[in-house]
Amino acid sequence: MNAEAPIGIFDSGIGGLTVAHAINKVLPNEKIIYFGDTQHLPYGNKSIEKIQKYSITIIDFLLKKQCKAIIIACNSASAVAYQKIIKKVENQALIFNVIHPVINYINSQTHIQHVGVIGTNATISSDIYRTHINTLRKDITVSSLATPLLASLIEEDNKILYQKGIVESYLENHKLKNIDSLILGCTHYPLIEKQINHFYDKKVEIISAIKYIGHSVKKMLKQNNLLNQKNTKHKHYFYVSDYTENFQKKTKLFFPKSIILEQENIFS
Repeated sequence: MNAEAPIGIFDSGIGGLTVAHAINKVLPNEKIIYFGDTQHLPYGNKSIEKIQKYSITIIDFLLKKQCKAIIIACNSASAVAYQKIIKKVENQALIFNVIHPVINYINSQTHIQHVGVIGTNATISSDIYRTHINTLRKDITVSSLATPLLASLIEEDNKILYQKGIVESYLENHKLKNIDSLILGCTHYPLIEKQINHFYDKKVEIISAIKYIGHSVKKMLKQNNLLNQKNTKHKHYFYVSDYTENFQKKTKLFFPKSIILEQENIFS
């Protein structure tokens, strides 16, 4: 693996852009190759087998791009495809998911006693957050709620969520009663974090992978002597399986400078 090689990041859509932005902020010297599987979004309502199949195909694409590290910037894929990806990649690249950094943070915070989790059907059905949290901290109560409409609506237009009160209707669910913290178990959800904070009047701690993933990746790259030390401006490359003007527009929210966005049909 080469320190000047790129970091690969993938998600089913725009959610992973929050992760790409976080990586770029902490690691400005690194080149990013992003793949958004817009053809199959959202992953959260797909079968485990489909999510694994799509993820492995994208991993093959990113390995061909000689990525030194690959971040699974999707909670659904992190939950059900991570182990298969680890076996597939072996020593070809470092692999990161968006669940472990959140678990590590919660394990270090003694004030957290009752944590809520919102995410896609695939993520919540896997029960991965409760399993990992309670393995480390049996004193924490974990209450999970599937919020299947959110990711698709965020892809389309955040305004719909505000107008219809969909976010509030989920957060009012009895499963999330009396929580002291809330895990945003989908990388799309940081895009509506302001609305969630408003609902809780900032009295519930909002926990998101994008707050910790950058430092987690930096630490591991440093340990493996893979940090790019050259202070040169890299071009980031963004690929999608189905080009849409909406994706192009959302990309500019995180990377204002002109970017290269290409459609790459890797599933044919």
